[in-house]
Amino acid sequence: MKLLYILFLLAFSQLCFAHAPGLSSVDVVLTPTGVDANITFALQDIEAFSPMDSDGDAEITAQEYDNAKPNIAALVTNELQFILNDQVAKPVSNGDVSFDDKNNAHVKLRYEPTATHLKMVVLFLKKLPEGHKQYVTIKDVEGKSLSEKMLTQEDNVIELNINVQNSSMFKDFLLLGIEHILTGYDHLLFLFALLMVTRNFWSAVGIITFFTIAHSITLGLAGLNVVNLPSSVVEPLIAATIVYVGLENLISKAPKGRRLLTFSFGLIHGFGFASVLQEMGISSIETGILVPLFSFNLGVEVGQIVVTSLVLPLIWWLHKKPVIEKYFVPICSILVSFAGLFWLIERTLLQTN
Repeated sequence: MKLLYILFLLAFSQLCFAHAPGLSSVDVVLTPTGVDANITFALQDIEAFSPMDSDGDAEITAQEYDNAKPNIAALVTNELQFILNDQVAKPVSNGDVSFDDKNNAHVKLRYEPTATHLKMVVLFLKKLPEGHKQYVTIKDVEGKSLSEKMLTQEDNVIELNINVQNSSMFKDFLLLGIEHILTGYDHLLFLFALLMVTRNFWSAVGIITFFTIAHSITLGLAGLNVVNLPSSVVEPLIAATIVYVGLENLISKAPKGRRLLTFSFGLIHGFGFASVLQEMGISSIETGILVPLFSFNLGVEVGQIVVTSLVLPLIWWLHKKPVIEKYFVPICSILVSFAGLFWLIERTLLQTN
């Protein structure tokens, strides 16, 4: 019972961490006369280093947006360092700040002169919330991708010798996929709820396989912009799948049709995985999006395999203990349902506020 108690505490301790760390992007274009940079943030990330709600009424007016532009431009300009041909370059303007209808802020900067060697240091990453990442692409004037890199607060530098492609795209997206599933507690809890009623290897393999096929399909469709669902719909639906599986575990001791259920709900979770790639705009990568799609999905699968290989032996061992088995599935299912309900309410309320 002590083991169960520890599992319950761990489950509840993750409730407040259902969302992935923030992501931003920098699109760098090398032109015949200089370097153009377009930096894009979610507004909630902008608030981390340049609060816009000056009157504290939890609403940002058009005037407050305009008032925030000079401060945002100054902060980005001062803490984004371009070194061109071994010389620190200064932007030729103060920065053009704009906001779109998707709650993003854009800062456009231009640097001169033309570079044969470029180094960019993103100092302001350390001002953003812990775990924030920034996806950088460097392209030529024709739109050909020269380099891509995922910057972090610990590794905030990208460097390029022109005409020498320096891309670690496969590795970056592979690691991003692993991190996303390992920190995607809602996805992991859904999978745990499905696996906790399995008692042998092949039943678990069936569930994992159908979940993998399903979320790979919608991840691919969403990444290719064939089918898109807004996060305001996807995130509550993911929470609802967790509630449903938890309740079904309580109602039926041996749930039927779990593979079909896993496939159907896995399609929804695939849209959740795709939101990470959509935020970074991978559909605009001229070198092709198949590599980031494949490597990100592979990363998700690697992380998923690691977790299940650790959890499944424990589940099967608990099923072999008559005293524990009597309470294991019912109590865990109640906790799963409450966790899903918490996220469902939280995500629904966030969309209505």
